[in-house]
Order: sequence, then structure tokens, then C-alpha cells
Amino acid sequence: MSFKKSAMKVREAVKKHHKWMEECLTMIASENVSSALVREVTASDFGHRYAEGSPGERLYQGCKYIDEVEIIAVELAKKLFRAEYVNVLPTSGTVANLAAYSALAQPGDVMMALAVPHGGHISHAELSAAGVRGLKVKSFPFDSEAMNIDVEKSVEKIREVKPKIMLFGASVFLFPHPVRELREAANEAGAAIVYDAAHVLGLIAGKQFQDPLREGADIVTSSRHKTLPGPQGGLILSKEEYGKKIGRAVFPGLVSNHHLHHLAGLAVALAEMLEFGEAYARQMIKNSKALAQSLHECGFNVLCEKKGFTQSHHVVVDVSKNGGGSKVAEALEKANILINKNLLPWDDITNAKNPSGIRLGTQELTRVGMKEKEMKEIARLFKRAIIDKEIANVRRDVIEMKKSFKKVKFCFDREEAYKYYEFF
Repeated sequence: MSFKKSAMKVREAVKKHHKWMEECLTMIASENVSSALVREVTASDFGHRYAEGSPGERLYQGCKYIDEVEIIAVELAKKLFRAEYVNVLPTSGTVANLAAYSALAQPGDVMMALAVPHGGHISHAELSAAGVRGLKVKSFPFDSEAMNIDVEKSVEKIREVKPKIMLFGASVFLFPHPVRELREAANEAGAAIVYDAAHVLGLIAGKQFQDPLREGADIVTSSRHKTLPGPQGGLILSKEEYGKKIGRAVFPGLVSNHHLHHLAGLAVALAEMLEFGEAYARQMIKNSKALAQSLHECGFNVLCEKKGFTQSHHVVVDVSKNGGGSKVAEALEKANILINKNLLPWDDITNAKNPSGIRLGTQELTRVGMKEKEMKEIARLFKRAIIDKEIANVRRDVIEMKKSFKKVKFCFDREEAYKYYEFF
């Protein structure tokens, strides 16, 4: 194969991917689609440039418009999240977490966070970013029935291990975490509270979830591309007193050039969330609740029935009686329904390839205009695919269903804006 043919093969694979996504129900909880305007600025010449340093203090020339965009992004984030300090330089949520660890703790210090089977992100663990910083990680006691941190037992453990950092937030995040309830215990231990909002940042922006900065968090870290529908990258919000330490940890500590095209996309996404965020977040949660209830009625073991299943974009289902998470996820993919397998609290972490659960997200389906009616139909599609084994027929019906949902909503795009995946 010639080099040009290799390049054209890449282009063709991307084109096929776009077509496939257009025909799928995309329900992976860590993904979203950005608007046409976000995509336009993300594909701009900003992606070719460097801007090390801060606006007005760059190490490179040619940054006057880049500075303008970065200032706008910071101002919009401060307004959206009522944050005293904002850093838009991290290139991922994990880098944002590592910056918080670096600003607050030294190697050998103790951090408390959720264990991965309880929903914690890998960057909260010693085998990832926490270990890179040399932190010793102790797990919050967890209530598997409530799918949340056990407050009473956590107070006891905080007093015992005296953490330097208490890290809230998760990759399985059905309900708000007890930040306010554990703030006093953090004060007694001399611990700072970090809140990883990667999954719920858009819900926080839309005022439909907890507000961690008002409830006692010192620093909020996040990615930008889950319930906040921006381009990939990281973000840090904090009280002003932590600004200098975070700034030094990010640059020159962890980030050189900060992916300027993604910065431009972030600024547009923040503006869209200020305009449309409340309506988007509200519909997201309505859709999650409708999906969970409908799956329950279809015979699936949806977690936390007594608590109303969920207060976020997440729905978690124990599919151990349906063959396990891997089998279910693979079957649904054949039906053009994309979800991910997921560990549940009672799973053995060494068996992560075949966990009991699946994790569903409603953020992307909401973004293209689906509502409660569609969630009920999707639950029936799950039943037909997993219980009734009608894979081929479900795939056909999914493709037909998606024909009515091709444009991104809750954004500034004109009505005649190009379609969802129409780039070729």
C-alpha cells in the first residue's frame, strides 16, 4: 500500500465511523457531541499554534487573538460556575487531577477516594495519577445499596487516616456526594476537598445537581466533554487562595502548550451552557429517570430503585443474570446500541473484563433531541435485544429511529446548520 493510499484509508475509516455513529444509539456515559460552532472553532488554525504561558505573558509571538479567546473562556467559566479562580490549561481531566494533587500534597501523603469498583475513576487510584504523585490512597467506606459514600463510617476513617486530600466524584455517579456532610471532618483532619466533576460538570452548570464549591469543596477538577458538551480537555475551578499553587502545578509543571483549538471550542461550549444549560441538564435527568424506570418495567435489575434509580445522566444495571456486562455490551453493539460494561461494588476488580454491570448515559441522546418517549422505546429495544434475542430486527429499528435525530440541540447553531456528522 502506498503512503497516499494509507492516508486515504484513514479518511475512509473516519467517514465510515461517522456513518456508523449516525445510525447508533450512543449511550456511553463519558461521551457527548459538540455543536457545529464548537467544531468549527476546534478545526481552526488555533490547532497549529503554541501559546505557552499566560495571556499577555506568552513565550511565543502571534498570540493576540489566542489571548482574547483564553480570557473569554476564563470569564465565562467563572460566571457559569461562580468560581473565584479558573484554569483552562489542563489537557485532560486526569491532568487536572494530577495538578490538584501536586498543588495540595507531597509524595507519601494520604488521599481518600472511592475505590474503582465503587465508581472511582482510575486517576483516583495509586496505579494511575495518584500514584504518579506518590500518594497513598485509602478508600471511602461505601454503601452499596445506596450507591454512595457512607458518611458515618467515613467520619471514623477520616479521623483514623488523617488524609491530606479528600477526593469526591466518580465515574459511576448516580447521586450527589456528601461534600457538605463531610466538610467538618475534613477541617478536623486538616484535609482539602477536591471534587472530580468530570461526569457531572454539565449538570452542575445547569443547576440540576449539587454545587460543590458552595457545599465545601476547595478545588473542582473536570474534563470538558461528558455532560458539558465541549471538546476534550481539562478544567480546574477553585477558591482564589489555591490559584497560585494550581497555576504553578499546571504550567510549567504539567502542561506546555495547551491545545489551543480545544480552548476555543471550550469557550463556545461554556457560552452555550450559559444560554441553554439549565434546559439541557433538566431534560438529561428526566431522560435518565424515564430510561431507568422503563428498563425496570422491562425486567432489568436497575440499581437503586428505592432512591428513584438516579439523579444524574447515569443509569446502572446489574446484568449478571443476562450473561454479564461484556456479553450484554457486545450484543447491544451488534444492534447499534453503544454502552459500556462496568464493575459493580460487589465485583472482583481482577475480573474487570467480565463485570456484572453496564453503565448507560443519556447526555448524548438528549443532546440530539430525544425525550422521555424515546427513552421508553429504547428500554423496549434493550429487552428485545438482550432478553428476546432479536438483534437483527433491533438494529434495523435503531437505524430507523435515528433518522429523526440528526441535529444537535441546546446550542447556537442555525436551524439549517449542517448535520450531526456531515463533514464529507
